[in-house]
Amino acid sequence: MDLIPFLKIMYNTFIYQPILNTLLWLYQITGHNLGFAIILLTLLVRGILIPFTLPQLKSAKKMAALKPELDALKKKHGHDAKLFQQKQMEFYKTHNVNPAAGCLPFIAQFIVLIALYQVFMHTLGGNGMGEINSVFMFWDLKNKDTTYVLPVLAGILQFIMSLTILPAVENEPEKRPGTKEDKQDVADMATTMQQQMVFMMPIMTVIFSIQFPSGLALYWVITTAFSLVQQLMVSGPGALLTYAYKFKILKK
Repeated sequence: MDLIPFLKIMYNTFIYQPILNTLLWLYQITGHNLGFAIILLTLLVRGILIPFTLPQLKSAKKMAALKPELDALKKKHGHDAKLFQQKQMEFYKTHNVNPAAGCLPFIAQFIVLIALYQVFMHTLGGNGMGEINSVFMFWDLKNKDTTYVLPVLAGILQFIMSLTILPAVENEPEKRPGTKEDKQDVADMATTMQQQMVFMMPIMTVIFSIQFPSGLALYWVITTAFSLVQQLMVSGPGALLTYAYKFKILKK
């Protein structure tokens, strides 16, 4: 059997179809309320993925904590790529860290997210459910959100999420150990990260959410909110409090 057709069969049988059938069932038990069905399905899928996401978050947290030492190692041995690679592997082994630990969980999440997207597009198009009641609160989930509430909310949540991912100490380079030059390198890196993650991701989220049916925007709001709570519980607020104090949203 060819690999690609086999993978497609496995994907449809064990991922796509179960998610679609679950959404159909939730739609029925919620009194034909597609909005509640999407919310419940999103929470259910994200709950099932917790065993995959938690190790990834814990690994990322540990890698972030070790980054100053890894940067110092790179500065010391970076001129010799082979030696640096050897020292890097010894460093990971000493600290019991597997840099590839988050790859498999990420792939699993990505595959499920693709399936969710396809299910929602399939459902919002009316396929598999006949005539569906797509009205939820202020929105027709089959159409774009003309109120822009869901896209903006998705962008705000993504913005907050981006801040929690940034290590708080990297936004206060004077608190980092090392020489003045090392601290400046950290500050430059933090600035680049802030520009790429803190601003670009929320903007892209808003743009995409505006273009797609509001049912997908609703899904993105719920899944980002779930991720945010999970991130706060596992890794803490990151740079969120730093910026909250900086812009006087909170008082120390």
